[in-house]
Amino acid sequence: MHQFTIGIEEEYQIIDVESRDLISHVSKIIEGGKSVLSENLKHEMHESMIEMETGICQNIQEAKAELTNLRRHLINIAHEQGLRVSGGGTHPFSNWEHNTITNGERYNKIVDDMGDVARGNLIFGLHVHIGIPNREEGVRIQNVMRYFLPHVYALSTNSPFWIGRSTGFKSYRQEIFVKFPRTGIPSYFNSLAEFDSYVDLLVKTGTIDNAKKIWWDLRVHPFYPTIEFRICDMPLRIEETVCLAAIMQSLVAKIYKLHQQNLSFRSYRRLLLNENKWRASKDGIHSNLIDFGKEESVPYPDLLKELLEFIDDVVDELGCRKEVEYAWKILENGTGADRQLAVYKETGDLKKVVDYMIAETEYGITHGETAS
Repeated sequence: MHQFTIGIEEEYQIIDVESRDLISHVSKIIEGGKSVLSENLKHEMHESMIEMETGICQNIQEAKAELTNLRRHLINIAHEQGLRVSGGGTHPFSNWEHNTITNGERYNKIVDDMGDVARGNLIFGLHVHIGIPNREEGVRIQNVMRYFLPHVYALSTNSPFWIGRSTGFKSYRQEIFVKFPRTGIPSYFNSLAEFDSYVDLLVKTGTIDNAKKIWWDLRVHPFYPTIEFRICDMPLRIEETVCLAAIMQSLVAKIYKLHQQNLSFRSYRRLLLNENKWRASKDGIHSNLIDFGKEESVPYPDLLKELLEFIDDVVDELGCRKEVEYAWKILENGTGADRQLAVYKETGDLKKVVDYMIAETEYGITHGETAS
């Protein structure tokens, strides 16, 4: 069986202890983390965001151990600097106008190209890379995987607030990101050659300088032998990140296995897939998604059950059954968005929501100080 390696990138919010607002102090954290985390921490477009990434992990247990270790260090460094870090796809009340853009050639170019669309893109995601046998196979997997994106996305929904407002969405992050070009669910490509000629045309015409400027919800990575999931909001608890990564790994393995057995999977138009994505964005795990085969709307838990049955024959080979089945726990407890909204309903205070987000991000990860 091909080794479906895992690499995880998490984007954290950097939060001021007093105001609970975002604060542009990424350099403090990177400076503070040089000795232990220099390879794993990266600047992002806004200085109030820090990206933390694992190395290439052979299985989900290795990924969880590395993530836990990295997150523990990150939380400790933040505390030492008098700061906090948090998961969440958006900050409940911070205004993008007050958040500084990181000074760097890449980010300056994006802002030059896109103006306020780039400045306003103050959102935090989870990106998961799964190793693939080759890029040709990657395009085939990408085609099939598009169907499952809304199902996975619903479990991650974690951005119900934007600039102090309850948006009516479980994931408002995607509604912000959609302003960028080349986002959303990718089109169907008949072959790697067709995919490459699309990229080549964009580069040749000066539309993009390289394929990293294609920001789809899922993409065959331009430089690594991976397929990269980009649709998910940044979760709160580490178990949620691990569960999502395990489901993604299992789906890639299962689709590859079907291809090896010469079994095909029905392809649906992007227009239809977008309907399910919208529903997932709006209502998360409380949505009814369209079952295109039956041509009817089905409660999300029924579709999750079907998804877990679909991957059931690969999860033991991959050794990730426990991690995949944490999805039922998410259904029971609610996604990050559901839990944020519950805190707000109880307290009416968005600062209390931020307190909760910080506590959940630190949940189960011990460090010198008490969570606050």
